Amino acid sequence: MIQWWRSFCILLILTKLTSTEYNKTVVRGCITVRTVDLFCGCGGLSLGFQNCGYKIIGAFDFWQPAIDCYNANFNHRAHILDLSKKNTSLKTIRQLNPEIIIGGPPCQDFSSAGERKEGARANLTVSFAKIVKSLKPQYFVMENVSQVRSSTAYKEARALFKAAGYGLTEQVLDASRCGVPQKRKRFFCVGALKAQDNFLDSYLGTNQSVFPLTMRKYFTDNQYELTFDYYYRHPRTYSRRAIFSVDEPAPTIRGVNRPKPPEYKPHSNDAAPPNGIDSLTSRQRALLQTFPLNFKFNESQMISDQLIGNAVPVNLAAHVARALLCFDHKIEIECSMSFSGWLQSTHQYSVRAAKDVVSRLNRCNKIVQINRYSFNEYLTVLEDNENFKKLSKSIRSQLKRALNLYDEYNKRPRQ
Repeated sequence: MIQWWRSFCILLILTKLTSTEYNKTVVRGCITVRTVDLFCGCGGLSLGFQNCGYKIIGAFDFWQPAIDCYNANFNHRAHILDLSKKNTSLKTIRQLNPEIIIGGPPCQDFSSAGERKEGARANLTVSFAKIVKSLKPQYFVMENVSQVRSSTAYKEARALFKAAGYGLTEQVLDASRCGVPQKRKRFFCVGALKAQDNFLDSYLGTNQSVFPLTMRKYFTDNQYELTFDYYYRHPRTYSRRAIFSVDEPAPTIRGVNRPKPPEYKPHSNDAAPPNGIDSLTSRQRALLQTFPLNFKFNESQMISDQLIGNAVPVNLAAHVARALLCFDHKIEIECSMSFSGWLQSTHQYSVRAAKDVVSRLNRCNKIVQINRYSFNEYLTVLEDNENFKKLSKSIRSQLKRALNLYDEYNKRPRQ
């Protein structure tokens, strides 16, 4: 009876998570995968896994503001722990007997926003691996910036994972295709004991959206207030644009949120003139990280912005959590199949040919946003667009063929 109820709950979770409501909690407590979050920050990774039914039994960080924020939002407790000290950390974490360890070791030493010099923070990636190797949970999930793959620290960590007997899936995921209205690319290393390498590749591919999620669509779908069309995001250098539209994914949310300087000179790629354009508030930045509206942050705006910028987007974490759930229970439901996967299985497209179709769809979407119209309305609007008319006849035909395939995919029977 217990096994039947567990299976029913899992299927219910998977069905819920195929909807666009990634940020809403689903059926807590019916899956008891004992999960520990290392370098937990304010809890983006924890919340994503918790929303998929995982039971978080412990969370640890070495920054008190992060611990305070975490504990203001979860029923379980997070604790201060210096994870660079292996023996002390193992003594504490071993008592929890985790089945899965998740975590995002600090990434500043690898980030394109930093100097990319490997130092003490980079060593924490190795610390994470040493803890996993010693405790050997069934699974682990490690998140970091995409640049980490070429680092010495990650290569050392990877060797430790392999020595411990883990099969590894290593992928860079674009958050804007995983339910997050933000162009944020993050590297995930997911390990499973005694599994083959790349064991989670196909599962991570399911449910990724064909088009990047825009800020307007996300706010509208979740009934969040949106009273502006453009906003300022301080660039790393003034060779980059700084003014963005809500009709595109937001750029990566960082740990700083500077206002527009009075002397700002317009960039050729800015989405609008700078007059009257403001920066996002801390709450809006948190929503772009897919934290719920009622998530509590620190009273200090500077600390809140740092917590928000350092966090794993909740929906991105949920995307990975769901994929691992599917793998663990050997469940693959047809309604979660990606468009690319559907092209390969239904129309026998090669991987390359399927990517070409997806690329053509995205080209259409750049000319006219697809999700604003019904299929027939969209074709009419697209054919009337001057940029579409400038294309050669053969390219127009290819784009329309891609659109027809996408319409067929959306109309397919669902289980």
